[in-house]
Amino acid sequence: MREIVGSHDILLVTLDTLRYDVAAALAEAGELTGLLPPGARWERRHTPGSFTYAAHAAMFAGFLPTPVTPGPHPRLFAATFPGSETTAEHTWVFDAPDLPAGLAQAGYHTVCIGGVGFFNKLTPLGTALPGLFAESHWEPEFGVTSPASLEHQIDRAAEVLRDREEPVFLFVNVSALHQPNHFYLPGAAGDSLESHAAALRYVDRHIGRLYALMCRRRPCLVIVCSDHGTAYGEDGHVGHRIGHEVVWTVPYTEFLLERHAAL
Repeated sequence: MREIVGSHDILLVTLDTLRYDVAAALAEAGELTGLLPPGARWERRHTPGSFTYAAHAAMFAGFLPTPVTPGPHPRLFAATFPGSETTAEHTWVFDAPDLPAGLAQAGYHTVCIGGVGFFNKLTPLGTALPGLFAESHWEPEFGVTSPASLEHQIDRAAEVLRDREEPVFLFVNVSALHQPNHFYLPGAAGDSLESHAAALRYVDRHIGRLYALMCRRRPCLVIVCSDHGTAYGEDGHVGHRIGHEVVWTVPYTEFLLERHAAL
């Protein structure tokens, strides 16, 4: 990371509420050719929080989802913190309270394109996470009730990136997986694991355009993960903010995109 920061753009995408088992099953079936470029794969990891606000607050402090195998596991990014056991030789260390501020100090323009309610800037709480960025965007068309949410978010990303010369840290919170997602499954009367999977297929069809936008000017580090999973009736649970395996286990991947100005 010490070589990447400054030379690469950085894209962090959180697929809000995406379950590991659903992501892994679709990848195994060869369906996720847009989300996972050749050579990329999902890692099974544990989220730092069981709902959106907690998980993102941790991630913006440098605590990305943790590998499920025994650690300690070196982190990509870490704030200065005495005694940290996960700050290693190749960790990029920032002397700031959060990752967007640290990257801003390193010359990055930081941008948030929100999705779910914790990024909608309609309340003081909904402003807290977007407020960490130099530039932030949210509209109802980016939110959970819009069947074309990701397409609208990528349209905004294209506007944001146009004519930018300095390195960019772009964060996109994808709302499509979050309930309600039944409209991605024709004929569905309610949300289910099947409609959750259909929402992931929708994301897979469109996210390639975001990748293409991010590698037009310089190479790009891409991190894609879920912030937490969600329950669809397992052990009587529905939703998240609970200590259930389907909530705490999330998919994670990271890869480099080489600069490709012709895309």
